[in-house]
Amino acid sequence: MARRSLLFSPADKPDLLRKSPDTDADTVCFDLEDAVAPSRKAAGREAVAAVLSDPEFDPDCEVCLRVNPDTDTAAADLDALDADARLDAVMVPKVEAPADVLAVTDLLAERGFDVPVIALCESAAGILHAEAIAATDGVDALAFGAEDLAADIGATRTPEGTEVSHARQQVVLAGAAAGVDVIDTIHTDIEDGDGLADETRFALELGYDGKMCIHPSQVRIVNDAFTPNGERIAWARRILDAATEAAADEAGVFRVDGEMVDAPLIAQAERVRERARAAGVW
Repeated sequence: MARRSLLFSPADKPDLLRKSPDTDADTVCFDLEDAVAPSRKAAGREAVAAVLSDPEFDPDCEVCLRVNPDTDTAAADLDALDADARLDAVMVPKVEAPADVLAVTDLLAERGFDVPVIALCESAAGILHAEAIAATDGVDALAFGAEDLAADIGATRTPEGTEVSHARQQVVLAGAAAGVDVIDTIHTDIEDGDGLADETRFALELGYDGKMCIHPSQVRIVNDAFTPNGERIAWARRILDAATEAAADEAGVFRVDGEMVDAPLIAQAERVRERARAAGVW
């Protein structure tokens, strides 16, 4: 499953929750944390529970819930859900160690939910422990939060992002080592489509699988950046077709277009196929 785009939707806005899948985001994330004021948490839980338990709400995209970071509040977030709620994943914010993830996976198991966790690394401790977090049971993806990280370490955010570049790449390495998805930070200026496109293309070059979005208008830009072009798709088809033939012949390494192909290149081609399928162009 591709996670090119993950769109946050405020949990206390039921109309937005229901409309969020119409944006074509690969993942919609109902946000009970930053997007909801403390005085609105109860209303947010009620709205999320109603939408997720509605049998008519059955989108093709992944449906995720961002719970609050402290265990007691996260427990209250999950307690609001019915047993038959449509829930595909849970995002845990401000993860600083494997124990933060395990606390939530325990809560999920106690309530009968068997869903993966997206762990959001957005502090100095979270970045330094990203490798252990990515390898924790239940974690299916790491997400990088640059804004909270900058606040935590006292950095000044710049358009170039130099101040968070090491941490941004650390998350990619940690995710790759554990074999989980990595999802890039938000782009805060929702009017800056060109800047978002450039930033998303750079995230793709770094090795990210997707990017978080805070406004529906950002989804198409992010999806387009993560969608392979025709030339790249044709290359992947040649690699995968040749890999099938090589497997039948029990060949380990083979040649395509003059290029020696082994497992890493096959993995790249499979990733291209997954993204192209998500875009409906494979």
